[in-house]
Amino acid sequence: MKEGGRKQGAPSPCAACKLLRRRCAQDCVFAPYFPADEPQKFANVHKVFGASNVNKMLQELPVHQRGDAVSSMVYEANARVRDPVYGCVGAISSLQHQIDVLQTQLALAQAEVVHLRVRQTATLSNHGPTPASPGNSGSPSSRLMGSQMKPIFDMEMVDHTSLGESMWSC
Repeated sequence: MKEGGRKQGAPSPCAACKLLRRRCAQDCVFAPYFPADEPQKFANVHKVFGASNVNKMLQELPVHQRGDAVSSMVYEANARVRDPVYGCVGAISSLQHQIDVLQTQLALAQAEVVHLRVRQTATLSNHGPTPASPGNSGSPSSRLMGSQMKPIFDMEMVDHTSLGESMWSC
C-alpha cells in the first residue's frame, strides 16, 4: 500500500479529497491510502461505503491496521461494483463451485486409473506377459510400469464427513 498519497510540500490533494472537492489537510486520514493517481480506488469505496463511514472506520483503527482495512474495503467495493447483489460472496461461491467440479473430475480420473490398473493386472495374471505386451516393449512407460506393477501413488478412500460425501485422496 502506498503510504504517501501526497508529495511533501505539494498542493496535490489525495483522490478522496479531490472527489469530495475539499482541501486536503496535512493530516488527512485518506491521503496515505488513496493517492491522487488512483482516483477510481476511492470512487468505488465511496460509492459502496460512503466517505463518512470510511473516515470513521479508519479513525477508529490503529495506524498499523489501516492499510489492511483499506485493502479489504477496496476489494469489497470493487466486488460490489462488479456484482451489486452478491459482492465478494458471489466470487467466493463461484470459486467454491469450481473446486467442487474439479474435485469430482479428479475423483473420476483417479477411479479410472484404479480400474485400468486392476484390469491390466488381471490381464497379465491370466495370460502372462506376451511379446506384444507393454511389459516386454522397450518404451519408457513400460519400463516405469515394470512386471511388478508398482503403483505410482497409493489411493485410499477418505470420508469427509464435514462435506457429507466421500472423496478420493492421494
